[in-house]
Amino acid sequence: MITGIRLGPRVRLATLLLAVIALTLGFVIGSGALSASASTVPASTAPAPSPTPTSDFTNTLTINGILRDGDNVVEGAEVTVEGGGFSETATSDDSGRWAVVVPEKGEYTVTLNVDSLPDGVELRDPDRSSATVGADEWQTNTITRSFPLGVDTRTTTGFFEQFLQRLAAGLNFGLLIALAAIGITLIFGTTGLNNFAHGEMVTFGAIVAWVTAVLLGVNIFIAMLVALILGGVFGYLNDWLLWKPLRRKGVKLVQAMIVSIGLAIALRYLYLFFIDGKTKTMNVGLSDAVVLGPVRITTGSIISMVISVVVLVLVGLFLTRTRIGKATRAVSDNPSLAAASGIDVDRIIRIVWVLSGALAALAGVMLALYRQVSWDMGFQVLLLMFAAVTLGGLGSAYGALVGSLVVGLFVELSTLFIPPDLKYAAALVVLIVVLLVRPQGILGRKERIG
Repeated sequence: MITGIRLGPRVRLATLLLAVIALTLGFVIGSGALSASASTVPASTAPAPSPTPTSDFTNTLTINGILRDGDNVVEGAEVTVEGGGFSETATSDDSGRWAVVVPEKGEYTVTLNVDSLPDGVELRDPDRSSATVGADEWQTNTITRSFPLGVDTRTTTGFFEQFLQRLAAGLNFGLLIALAAIGITLIFGTTGLNNFAHGEMVTFGAIVAWVTAVLLGVNIFIAMLVALILGGVFGYLNDWLLWKPLRRKGVKLVQAMIVSIGLAIALRYLYLFFIDGKTKTMNVGLSDAVVLGPVRITTGSIISMVISVVVLVLVGLFLTRTRIGKATRAVSDNPSLAAASGIDVDRIIRIVWVLSGALAALAGVMLALYRQVSWDMGFQVLLLMFAAVTLGGLGSAYGALVGSLVVGLFVELSTLFIPPDLKYAAALVVLIVVLLVRPQGILGRKERIG
């Protein structure tokens, strides 16, 4: 609690409601994970005293993985784990996942039964049908082992085909970054705050969608709507409980930024407490591959891109055609002048927080479909969001969109020339180069110094 701030009845009530929501969320996640584990493992193959391979408990050592042939999952393939007198075979399910609980730490040999692969599916490298994995020091007690299947399109297709494939992936990734980055730039424009907890707002949306769509079995589009609404509520509570009291107390921006870092760490480990450290897959039936000429893309990516474009257009119309949008731009340009002209600055800031929370949550859902759900997924892309905002021009919503597309495209296209592990670093190099040439960003305005 910040010294000098007295919590009124509404704040106490809101805090109590948040605690109840958090406990309920934890109960739903835990019970859903237990029921999922019980339903995916036949009783005849699971020893009574041992947890099932799909258990979400972290007190077991699990060797697991996912089998894919390009964008298609491989079902019915057998994987054997052996070591220290232990031997057990797992079969990949309809999501391509397999898992084996091992009894103790040590080295195990993981072997893919090539004869069990479906017709037309084969190992990319026949000599890689087995590998040795060590089950010793691992935070989540889970070791993942995957086997490359199918044809390696990166080496068998021409440069132009690879360019188009990376271009589509970069456009999709850039639109996802843009959804979240616009919230960052709106908050900065109206309050001057660099919110380092924005990544956790993205994670919040992904977790809500995973709980709603996967654990509760609700349609994914309804889950998106639920995440969008709860994300807006989350943004509202952020401002009401924390940032508005700090503004009234006159807390400087540097101190407020440090508070946002502390909030980000607290939320991140709260998510870890509730969903543990294992990644979660959004198995919602949107992983089918669609072939558009030389480009292979999943239905989930196509839907994600369409929704992102529609939402970004609506946000642009909101900022340019509505009274609240024009008031938001006025507050961003000059808060004091906006207040003198009769604009309720606090109300506009509250609306900006709601909009930013909703957009961040929606971006989290799209990112979960693009990748997987994890407790730190928002933190992993936070630096890219700040890079996009800085590249486009701080405080400019359209600059955030342009910067996000530049970052997304460069991240994916750079893998044509450099190892994929360096693609994020390459995007930050571009940021440095652009700022050396144009310090205000692509769409930023020059400011007088001194």
